[in-house]
Amino acid sequence: MARLAGKVAIVTGGAKGIGRHYSQALASEGARVMIADIADGKPLAEEIAGRHGANSVASLKFDVSDEGQVRKLVAQTIERFGQIDILVNNAALYAPLTPRAFGEWDVDLWDRVMAINVRGPYLMVRHVAPHMIERRSGKIINIASGAAYKGVPKMLPYVTSKGAMLAFTRSLSRELGQYGIAVNSLSPGYILSDTGLTNTQHVEDERVPVRNARAFKRDAYPEDLLGTLVFLASSDSDFVTGQSIVVDGGAVNN
Repeated sequence: MARLAGKVAIVTGGAKGIGRHYSQALASEGARVMIADIADGKPLAEEIAGRHGANSVASLKFDVSDEGQVRKLVAQTIERFGQIDILVNNAALYAPLTPRAFGEWDVDLWDRVMAINVRGPYLMVRHVAPHMIERRSGKIINIASGAAYKGVPKMLPYVTSKGAMLAFTRSLSRELGQYGIAVNSLSPGYILSDTGLTNTQHVEDERVPVRNARAFKRDAYPEDLLGTLVFLASSDSDFVTGQSIVVDGGAVNN
């Protein structure tokens, strides 16, 4: 039997980039998936429906930083699937950011990064967790980053926001554990995804140094993250909470 059969998952930022792979992986393991993204998730939803059936997937365009839109997303997920078992807080502002010195970040851009990368996950939990509390079970997976452990220069707002996700995970796990809800974070290293490759400066600045810093001397791809994602979403991790699993080929350990 598929490991996530009978489960319902929301994947924010689930229409493209690494999130697209998350959505596909959860559906492949039997979960019904709500793809929630500021980008149009209908093409991916049609692809997943073609493989797993029309009732396996839905999509909604939304802005994770807008509480009204988050509330609508959660309501539509409950209306369509009847429950929420898994939340993947993946939506984040990263690829469009141009590396720059710490004093060169415009305050409005700083606030936008925090609104999407920190406020967004909070709003999702605020409106999803009550449904999990009612069922006394659930899996919340916050996507952090290996960058928060290493302190990558010239990406201060992004790295700061991902450090916040580590603290958010630890604190939230203490509050939700009494309801049987697991809260963990998945911290990818530098991943060559379709969205990441659009910013050539990121690739030029990071690809070779990151690869050289790893214990495994190769590039990393979205597929490298999927086993850990499914583990955190499934019953295999039922006694794991408040943790961050770094999937980066050993770069953080060096």
